[in-house]
Amino acid sequence: MSNQAVLECRNLAKSYSEGPAQVQVLQDVELLLKPGERVAIIGSSGSGKTTLLNMLGGLDTPTTGSVWLAGEELSALSEKKRGLLRNRALGFVYQFHHLLAEFSALENVCMPLLMSSLPVPEARARAEALLTRVGLGPRIHHKPSELSGGERQRVAIARALVNQPALVLLDEPTGNLDRTTAQTIQELILELSISLGTAFLVVTHDPALAQQMDRILTLEDGRLVPVAKEVTA
Repeated sequence: MSNQAVLECRNLAKSYSEGPAQVQVLQDVELLLKPGERVAIIGSSGSGKTTLLNMLGGLDTPTTGSVWLAGEELSALSEKKRGLLRNRALGFVYQFHHLLAEFSALENVCMPLLMSSLPVPEARARAEALLTRVGLGPRIHHKPSELSGGERQRVAIARALVNQPALVLLDEPTGNLDRTTAQTIQELILELSISLGTAFLVVTHDPALAQQMDRILTLEDGRLVPVAKEVTA
């Protein structure tokens, strides 16, 4: 893995069998992400963006190639060690928040810390502080069903960041929100990335969110291609 890289993939490819045919989803994907860097991946529906994100996060196995996260090659790790590395070094935010319905916002955000064997009082204190930081201090004891869509996504972002990971992977984080709420979440993502020094890799159809990242890449014919950012006056 290259020096100072949070995430790197080399010659990454993914194919599936559909009957007698082989469908190539990704091929020769190369990516290097530095600490604190913010990168957007765009592309048409079905181009393989979520498949790529899942492989980069160790949730799916590439057909060929390698993924390195925080200095570790994912394919060289056992499933248990891969899970521990994900919990320590990665945060995930999805279009649909995937919060546990029976638990409060505070309890949902505590989960990654408890999985890391942090004592409960310390886990609760850290989770509460981060929920307050994302503007949910008065709502920490509410369950997901008692929160708005934007509030649920804030909880999901807090859960992704609570372990202080080197990298957060976001899959369409504003895709299920109205324009005003999406703008608020975009601003929150940018502010947290800058203030915490966390790297963010965002898969998005939202051009406004993509433009706020340091780099934009598009997935075309299974490969990542750089995109020039718009120049603002």
